Amino acid sequence: MKINRLILSFAGIAMLGSCVGEPRQAPRPAPTQAPRPVPARPAPPPPADWRDAPITAGDWSWRPETNGSIAAFAQGTEAPLMALRCDRTRATVTLLRRGSAAGPVPVTVQTTSGGRAFQGDPVAAGGTAGMLAVTLPARDPLLDAIAFSRGRIAVQASGLQTLYVPAWSEPARVVEDCR
Repeated sequence: MKINRLILSFAGIAMLGSCVGEPRQAPRPAPTQAPRPVPARPAPPPPADWRDAPITAGDWSWRPETNGSIAAFAQGTEAPLMALRCDRTRATVTLLRRGSAAGPVPVTVQTTSGGRAFQGDPVAAGGTAGMLAVTLPARDPLLDAIAFSRGRIAVQASGLQTLYVPAWSEPARVVEDCR
């Protein structure tokens, strides 16, 4: 009897070992969502006063030309964003602003002592298209306002980003070269 019990015990243990439950499945990974696109930051609101706007990056340079001189505002070696060109023969100063248009567009020049609106004509400057030109008599008071503006000059052209250029001595030198 002891042997029967012992055999039954071993048989029971062997049977218990064969009782294996269903294999465990790895938990399903949580569904992944496509990353949400980060909304673009809205453009900062324009400053309440144009004199508080950040100055456009770049530097003025001046050089003599055959019939006058030119002051150009550019970023590094890129084409100028803006220029003032003296034509002594015609006694005019032409304000050039980078931008292209199919026809004349409104251009506004603002200085600390005032501003004025003009029609900017598309021209090829230096053999390349993409400039708007406003030509003024060399004695136009706006040229004095540009030369003596404190801090900056704003140049707006319809459909283009406003330029806020520093009021350095190069534009004043062009004006004086034409008088």
